[in-house]
Formats: sequence, C-alpha cells, structure tokens
Amino acid sequence: MKEKVQKAIDDVRPSLQADGGDVQLVDVSEDGIVKVRLVGACAGCPMSQMTLKAGIEKYLKKMVPEVKSVVSV
Repeated sequence: MKEKVQKAIDDVRPSLQADGGDVQLVDVSEDGIVKVRLVGACAGCPMSQMTLKAGIEKYLKKMVPEVKSVVSV
C-alpha cells in the first residue's frame, strides 16, 4: 500500500510545488493512516489543514481506497 500512496502523493506534488510548498510521505500504518509532512510554503500556511484534508486526503482516498485518514506530523 505504501507504494500506491507514494505514487498518489507524487501526482499531487506539482500542485503544491507551484505554490512554493511540498509534501513528504512519512509513514503508512496498517490501519490506513497516512502520515505526511508539509514543507516549504505549506508548512506555515494558514490554509494547510484545508489543503491536507480537502486536497491531499481526498485524492489519496480516491486513488488508494485503503486510506482512512491523512495526518500531518
């Protein structure tokens, strides 16, 4: 599952990089919790939680149905 998640993150990465940010995969647990680290402009952005939940999490759940939640660490 981790490879599928990494591929999906690689798909959304250009959108984040266009705004000066990025996302790094930290871990994928057995129960479908994906841990990511927002870096660059995303790290201090007040909209980062919306980006995380409405953007990254929504896309990952669509591409990898086993994903239950995405959290920032």
